[in-house]
Amino acid sequence: MKVLVTGANGFTGSHLVKALEQQGYTVVGLVRKSSNLSRLADCQVQLVEGDITDRAPLLTATIGVDRVFHTAAYVELGLVNEPEMERVNVAGTQNVMAVAQELGIRKVVYCSTIGIFGDTQGEVVNETFQRTQTDFSSAYDRTKYQAQQIVDRFAANGLNVVSVMPSGILGADDPHFGPVIKLFLQGKLKLWVGGDRITGIVHVDDLVSAMLLAADKGQAGEHYIISSGDLTTRQMFEILHQKTGIPVPSEAPQALVRLVANILDPIGRWFKWQPPLSRERVHYVYDRCVRVDATKARQELGWQPRSITETLENIVADMQSDNSQLTIRN
Repeated sequence: MKVLVTGANGFTGSHLVKALEQQGYTVVGLVRKSSNLSRLADCQVQLVEGDITDRAPLLTATIGVDRVFHTAAYVELGLVNEPEMERVNVAGTQNVMAVAQELGIRKVVYCSTIGIFGDTQGEVVNETFQRTQTDFSSAYDRTKYQAQQIVDRFAANGLNVVSVMPSGILGADDPHFGPVIKLFLQGKLKLWVGGDRITGIVHVDDLVSAMLLAADKGQAGEHYIISSGDLTTRQMFEILHQKTGIPVPSEAPQALVRLVANILDPIGRWFKWQPPLSRERVHYVYDRCVRVDATKARQELGWQPRSITETLENIVADMQSDNSQLTIRN
C-alpha cells in the first residue's frame, strides 16, 4: 500500500514514516525545499518538494496513494508569524483535504490537537465537549481550531477523514520539551516556572501507533483524543529525579516570571526575536488548563499507550544512549 505523509521531515511525521516503512508501506513524503531532512536519513521515503498550500506538488504527491496522513503544521507559542501560521495550518489543511476528496483517497488521518477544545479550566473532557472559550489563547490555538472546522466540513461532505487529537507530544528528539529534559539530565536546569501547571503527555511513538490504528479502524468524521494521562510539570521532574537522582529544579516566583515576560515581550517584537518568556507563553503556563480523557481511543481503536512514567523513563533511556549529545550527571 502506498501512503502520503505531509510534514514527513518533522518530529511526528518522521516517526510516522519510519513506522510505516517498518510495516511494509511505500511512503511518499511532502516536504518544503528548505526542509531539514536529517530525521529521514535512514528512510526510503519518496520525497516530493513543495509547499503545503501549492496544489501542483501536493497533487503530484497524492496521485496513486491509498491513504494520506496530514501532520504538517506550524507549531509555536509566543511571538510568531501569524499570517504564515494561518497559511500553513488553515490554508494548508484546506488544500490537503480538497485534493484528497478530488482524488477519492480511501482514508485521511489528520493530526489535530487537544487545544481545539480551548481552556477547559481544569475540567476533564472527552470528544463530545463543545468549546466554551469564546476567544483564542494564541494564533496556534485559533488556526488549529479553524483547521479542525475545515476537516469536519469535509467529513460531513463525504471525505473519509479521521482526526487524532494528541496532548503534549514527547520524545528524545522532541524539539519543544526535549531540550528542557536534556538540560535537566545535564544538571543545568536549576530553575523552572509553573510547576503546578497540569499538562497531558503522549510519547510520539504512541501517537504514531494511534494514527495507524485510526487509519485501520477509525470511522469517518470521528475524533480521537490521544493522551497517556496528565500531571504537573513538578511531578514530571519528580519522576525524572527518581530515575536519575538529579534534583528537581526550584520554582521561580510567579510575579517575577510575569514581570520578566512583560519586559521581554515588547523587546522580542521589536527585534523579531523569540524570548524564552513572553506574555502568551506565561498565559499557557499559569492561566490555561486543558485536561482530557482518552478512553474512546483505547476502547474503539484498541490503543494501548505506555504509562506516563514509562514515557518519561523511555525518553531518559533514549537520551542516555546517545552519548554524543548528552552527558548524564547522577
